Order: sequence, then structure tokens, then C-alpha cells
Amino acid sequence: MSSSAPASAPVPPSGLDPEIAARLKRGADGLFPAVAQQYDTGEVLMLGWMDDEALHRTLTTGRATYWSRSRQEYWVKGDTSGHVQRVRSVALDCDADTVLVRVDQEGAACHTGDRTCFDAGLLPLGQ
Repeated sequence: MSSSAPASAPVPPSGLDPEIAARLKRGADGLFPAVAQQYDTGEVLMLGWMDDEALHRTLTTGRATYWSRSRQEYWVKGDTSGHVQRVRSVALDCDADTVLVRVDQEGAACHTGDRTCFDAGLLPLGQ
């Protein structure tokens, strides 16, 4: 699924509820981080990027939709890999600059084939 790149401010038109759009704080590229978390265990799965349209698609389809910065297009998690993220809830953080997408993850969340993107090794503390 492809579309034009998200623009810098002002935000391009999307189907996102204007009240939600008004609350969001975006980077200069029009994007904000979206943390995907397994809804029942709390496991942090991945970090993706969204713009208003990706959030709108996520909220209305029940499938996590992100903006690929490398491919410059929208992608629905699982459309090519089969590793679907079915959305259970979406929450805006206290600063309105990040969303938490609680999902039911089928298969791997990481592009490497791992369950989570955050299993590449712990960093040492206190050094």
C-alpha cells in the first residue's frame, strides 16, 4: 500500500478525527513514534512511525499501520510477512508526541524474524 510521503507542518489532510489531530505533536517530518506492545503480557514488541493517516488507518481498520521511512510508503504490519498486529487499543502519551498501540501479535514483530525488536542484548549498567 503506497501513498505520498508525510509532509512537514502543516499536516496533510487525512481521515483522522480533527480533535485527535489537534492534540498530536509531530516531528518536523510530520511523524511521531508508535510503540507496539503485546496487549496481554505487556511485552514491548517494536517501535514504528506514524503520521495522521497511519493513525487513522490503525484506528479504523484494527490493523497496525505505519509509515516506512526507508520505503516512503504506508505498510500494514503483516500484509507481506503474515505477522499481523491486531489492534486492541491505542493510547496517546502525556506529552501527546507518542502513541502506545496495544496489539495481539501473530508471529514475529521484528523484521529479523524475532518475536520482539528488543532482544538484541542488554546494555551494561553502572559502567
